[in-house]
Amino acid sequence: MGQVTTHVMMIRPSAFGYNAETAQNNAFQHNPGVDKSGEVSEKALSEFEEFVQLLQKEGISVTVLEDSKTPLKPDAVFPNNWISFHEDGTIVTYPMYSTLRRKERREDLINDLKSSFQILHQIHLEDFENHHQYLEGTGSLVLDRVNKIAYACISERTDRELLKEWCERMGYIPHTFSAVSNGKPIYHTNVMMAIGTKIVVACLECLPDMNERNALKEQLSRHHEVVEITDEQVQSFAGNMLALKNNNGEELMVMSSRALASLTEQQKKTIEKYSRIVASPIQTIEDVGGGSARCMIAEVFLDPK
Repeated sequence: MGQVTTHVMMIRPSAFGYNAETAQNNAFQHNPGVDKSGEVSEKALSEFEEFVQLLQKEGISVTVLEDSKTPLKPDAVFPNNWISFHEDGTIVTYPMYSTLRRKERREDLINDLKSSFQILHQIHLEDFENHHQYLEGTGSLVLDRVNKIAYACISERTDRELLKEWCERMGYIPHTFSAVSNGKPIYHTNVMMAIGTKIVVACLECLPDMNERNALKEQLSRHHEVVEITDEQVQSFAGNMLALKNNNGEELMVMSSRALASLTEQQKKTIEKYSRIVASPIQTIEDVGGGSARCMIAEVFLDPK
């Protein structure tokens, strides 16, 4: 069992744009206005292509799947929220808060992946939408895959009871807390935390409850060196990074150019003790979609056929 993978899945967006449904509890989104929708979609596609090319150049295997033209799916570029892939051959599909986002779940994409990877079992959690319970993949879950700990910031999109069920099915222990950024509840755990093999980047000051803050720091420190980031850096998506491994076995910490620019020299130095930093400019996707580099990547831990 490894914490990082060499293979990822990404979705090339066909209709990227502002989603008013997700904006209800995603404070990172900004509405560009209707008259700029075409320009926004074009810029997002360009940023996506540049990001994919960078990852491939760095030795990451990237499976790019196509967003379907209809129905329109403004957040299709963020596949990690509706599906996750695990080393035992399991895939999980998740219940989504936004009705628009539920259209992103596509069995045809899963069938495409079955031709290349060994998918042995699928866990369907979609029906929990009928009970208004949501768990949005590795947005809601930041996984310590080696030590089997699922870190989760409880929110409208991360239901506590559904998290417990996920952990029981997948063999994980839940570690929950509440967090706030810029005075507003954090909607996804991966906004403020990222775990590599030997390092974790986390915004502990986002936890207002000191008992929860201390407990999280203690738990994280048991297995990793902790790089603390500030709430201000969270606003620049510094928590939304992802550790990957290239085909030479080198660990990379992938993030946006905005996130990198927000880090201090000491923070970068500590991260680079364990992972080489790789950054790509995705400002349009961040501003309009409210997600960053980690959200765009679904890690594939499945065995190839």
